[in-house]
Amino acid sequence: MYSSAPETLLSPRTLVENWMRQFQDWLCHRLETADGSGAKFSEDLWQHAGGGGGRTRVFQHGNVLEKGGVAFSAVWGEMSEPAARQLLMPDPRYFATGVSVVQHPRSPMVPISHMNVRYFEAGNGEAWFGGGLDLTPIYVDEQQARWFHQQIWEVCQRHDESYYPRFKQWADDYFYLTHRQETRGIGGIFFDRLTVGKDGSFEELFAFVQDVGEVYGRAYGTIMRQNAALPYTEQQKQWQLVRRGRYAEFNLAIDRGTRFGLETGGRTESILMSLPPQAEWHYNLTPELGSAEAATQAWLRKGVDWFTDVSVV
Repeated sequence: MYSSAPETLLSPRTLVENWMRQFQDWLCHRLETADGSGAKFSEDLWQHAGGGGGRTRVFQHGNVLEKGGVAFSAVWGEMSEPAARQLLMPDPRYFATGVSVVQHPRSPMVPISHMNVRYFEAGNGEAWFGGGLDLTPIYVDEQQARWFHQQIWEVCQRHDESYYPRFKQWADDYFYLTHRQETRGIGGIFFDRLTVGKDGSFEELFAFVQDVGEVYGRAYGTIMRQNAALPYTEQQKQWQLVRRGRYAEFNLAIDRGTRFGLETGGRTESILMSLPPQAEWHYNLTPELGSAEAATQAWLRKGVDWFTDVSVV
C-alpha cells in the first residue's frame, strides 16, 4: 500500500509519525482517484503552540465529494490539569500524532464517512493507540452495510477474534447521540485506548492500526464508486441536509477528538473541518410511516447485528 523507510533504529513515536504522514498521502490519492473529477486536496501547514504541527488537506467541489478532509498532526506540549482530568490523561505532558478523516459527498446516495487513527504518549511513559471508522448513510442499504461490516470483521479477525465484537459495541456506544437516542449511522468499530504492554506489544497494536487505515481507504473508495451515479430526488437531498445536521450535533457536542483539539490549543479550522458544508434543522421532524426515511431511522439503534438482522420497517 505504502512503503516505510528502514525503521530499526527509530523510536516508537517517530515510527508512528512517519507512517501517519505516508498514510495521509496514500489516502488522499485514493480518494482523489475515486472522485474522478481531477480535483486535488489543498494543503495548509500549521504549527502547534506547544510544539509540532500538522498539515490539513481539504477536498472541495468534486464529482462525488462536496467537501472532504484528511488531516495529519504530530503535536506535543502540556495541557491544563482540568483538561488532563477530563481527557483521562495520566500526565498532562503529551505527544500525539494521528490522521483524522471525514468525507461529505454531494449525493444523498453516497454515505458520509469517518476514520481516525492516533497514537499518544503521556509524560509518565504510558503509550496507547486509538481510532476507528464508521459509516453514516443518508439511506441505509442493508446489503452494503453488511458488506462494510464484513470488511471490518475480516481485518479484526487477523489480529484478535475479540476485536470486532468489542470494538463494534464500543462504536455503538460512542457514535451515539444521547439527546436524540439514536446512533450516528451504521457504526463500525471504535477503540479509544489500546495501551502498549497491557493490550498488546507496540508492534502488534501498530500493525492493527495500520490495517484499520487501509480497510477504510479500500472500503469507502469502493462505496463511492458503486453509489456515485445513483439517481436521487430533491426530497432525498433535503433528507441529506437533515442527517448532516445530526452529524454536526455529534461532532460539536460529543466527539472527544474535537474536545481534545480545542482544549490543547489546536488549529480551529483543522478541528472543525469535519463539519458539513450545509445542514438543516427542522422542528420536531418525523419521517412519514413506511417511507425510506423512516426505514433508515429504524436502523439507527445500538446492537444491530449486521450479519443477521433485517429491517424492522
